[in-house]
Amino acid sequence: MSAVRRPRRRTLADRGLDGVTLLVLPAALFVVLLFVYPFIYGLLLSFAPKEGGWLGNYTKFFADPYMYGTIWLTLRLALPVTLLNIALSVPVAMQVRHMKRQRLLTTILVLPITLGTVLVAEGLLNYLGPQGWLNRTLILIGLIDRPIRLVHNYWGVFISLVITGFPFTFLLTLSMISGIDPALEQAAATLGARARSRFRHIVLPLIVPGLAVTFCLAFVDAFSVFPSAVMLGAPAGETRVISFAAAQAAFEQYDYSYASAIAMIMAVVQFGFVGLVLTARGLFYKGPVGGGKG
Repeated sequence: MSAVRRPRRRTLADRGLDGVTLLVLPAALFVVLLFVYPFIYGLLLSFAPKEGGWLGNYTKFFADPYMYGTIWLTLRLALPVTLLNIALSVPVAMQVRHMKRQRLLTTILVLPITLGTVLVAEGLLNYLGPQGWLNRTLILIGLIDRPIRLVHNYWGVFISLVITGFPFTFLLTLSMISGIDPALEQAAATLGARARSRFRHIVLPLIVPGLAVTFCLAFVDAFSVFPSAVMLGAPAGETRVISFAAAQAAFEQYDYSYASAIAMIMAVVQFGFVGLVLTARGLFYKGPVGGGKG
């Protein structure tokens, strides 16, 4: 008498789930709980104002020039800082990639990331303040008669954002430039192309798509500035950024619905600029991002 064969159990692979998918699930759950859910909750909360209709918070924001002016003040900081950091990171990365002690120099350049925004701001207060080392040195050697005002204004926040944002853009730019096959430039040099021509016709076209992504990431980071604007700027004046307006609404006025609306406006502005940059990149470039070796 033959044994009765039991039906084979369906494995996870039969259901379309493999080991890699199972490894991704915890990370996906983490993203949903930490980012997606708070965003959706804040979006819904922004449409539940204390007064007025479901668009009351947004009407209140755009009806007050003092509030919607924070968008321009934030852009006035974020855009120049992002462009300057990218403009500096390209030539520095071009030089660093050929140096023997590249790791040591890279470590020194990215050191501000380990310090944090608050610590950098405190250091700049001691260095650039009216009684800081820079002003005292310039007065001592006779270059100036009175201290230069470099903190508690626009330039204090600007300098802080450059210092904390440059390492990020530099690392991304260095990775793109290092990924370009050296044989391309060597071939151009053999044919008589100078360094400037090689950069313009070989390196730049290969890194422009990656620079667009770098711009987006650096811009989002600079646009969300908060500690620097408070510690080194003038929060009631020229550095009253939109994140500070949201914090005031939440923790001074205790209007979390209004604060959520400001945060949503902040997100829309960021997504808008990111979308414009990525769309412009797509109009000029259809291939893969960056150039790789091999």
